[in-house]
Amino acid sequence: MKKKFHGTGVAVITPFRDNKIDYVALKNIIEFLIDGGIDYLVMLGSTGETATLNETEARAVLDFTIKQVDGRKPIVAGNFGMNNTLELCRRIEEYNFDGIDAILSSSPAYVKPSQEGIYQHYMQVADVCPIPIILYNVPGRTRSNMEWHTTVRLAKSHDRFIGIKEASGDLIQTTRIIKNRPDGFFVTSGDDEVALPMIACGGEGVISVIGNAIPSIFSQMIDAGLQNDFPSARALNNKTYDLHKWLYIEGNPVGIKALMEIQGFCTRDVRLPLANMSKENFTSLEKVWREITR
Repeated sequence: MKKKFHGTGVAVITPFRDNKIDYVALKNIIEFLIDGGIDYLVMLGSTGETATLNETEARAVLDFTIKQVDGRKPIVAGNFGMNNTLELCRRIEEYNFDGIDAILSSSPAYVKPSQEGIYQHYMQVADVCPIPIILYNVPGRTRSNMEWHTTVRLAKSHDRFIGIKEASGDLIQTTRIIKNRPDGFFVTSGDDEVALPMIACGGEGVISVIGNAIPSIFSQMIDAGLQNDFPSARALNNKTYDLHKWLYIEGNPVGIKALMEIQGFCTRDVRLPLANMSKENFTSLEKVWREITR
């Protein structure tokens, strides 16, 4: 049996209409993902534009999701990355975790801590967090890399750490984590483009952006890889691979929201300082999408 956070997790977008959260669209997206066979939902991550949601909006999105999902899939709350350790710990101590299966916590951004600083930060978080923690290494956003030995050290130091979303794109670093991790600690890809290679190295899945738009195809690809059916997995990966360029050409979630608009789920609207996808790139994305789905 597949474990709770193995397979395909989706970093869910927060749809907007007239700069307000579009809950009708969010409901339809959640149902589309569940029907598409994804394994769990990650709410309020960077793909969900949490940085531009106020605290009331973020809580409302999470509560809406918990009610809509109604226990059918695990839910991860992704809004637990902060560069102020004491403030993050205070926030966790005051938070209502009912209906949440784990948190996703990115390493501190902007301050560029040492590996010891990253370790001590996470250990303090683990000491106050009442539910499992998925570590998140995303140097493209934080501007510092959590080295493989720090990840393994954390995994062996506290049982709150159950896995990592590794988004460095570095398969050498990832392989070293996989080789040295303790039993039960999962490694999942934070980059759709390297999800299949990471599974080939021994990883357990992906927390996906493109899965918002193609949950069935991407889930099938991940499951095929996990079952060592790499010919089938490669075929599905190749079928959709040309989309990746256009999903990130103007940043995330600009591209995935544009693709969701093409499919009729929501508008492409993002909040400043992000800007909606340009007409030129939108046209190119739509062309690639039509070629894939014809």
